[in-house]
Amino acid sequence: MKKIILNLAVTLDGYIEGPNGEIDWCIMDGDANFNDFLDDIDSIFYGRISYDLWGNYQPGEEENDLMKSISENINSKKKYVFSHNKTSDNTGATFIQSDIVQKVNEIKKLPGKNIWLYGGAKLIATFLNAGLVDELQLAVHPVILGEGKLLFSEITSRVWLTLKETKSAPSGVVQLIYEVVRVD
Repeated sequence: MKKIILNLAVTLDGYIEGPNGEIDWCIMDGDANFNDFLDDIDSIFYGRISYDLWGNYQPGEEENDLMKSISENINSKKKYVFSHNKTSDNTGATFIQSDIVQKVNEIKKLPGKNIWLYGGAKLIATFLNAGLVDELQLAVHPVILGEGKLLFSEITSRVWLTLKETKSAPSGVVQLIYEVVRVD
């Protein structure tokens, strides 16, 4: 069965956005490993706001070849958008408004590769609270924001994790890869 993998950048103090939604703290230091991650997924789960901001991002001419490659790779994936108020658009994304657990479990049973849970924070909390996340890949950036949008602000019960791997980059970004421990 496919795994749902939360792969996200986060500050050392746990924020995924600054107080005004900014992500200018996120270090894009040419990590080609991200394309490797993208090659292992065939679908992306977005909340509506994240989808509206990034779901169809097209890099500008000033972007380097790696960023263009990453964007092309992302845009080739099947996209699912979880939204209470938007039901469709003209991009071919599938919009899900209800029965999240049932529909996600149906998608996980489809043949293919893993699924990237991109976000936002409310969707991530919904998935973690429902026990739908299988793995967390958190890129911890060497910055403390002090305020903004916290990654784990709406978690309702403990989520136990087992550390699988750590990776570090010369920029100081440390990727922590955890498997979710199922406690029944």
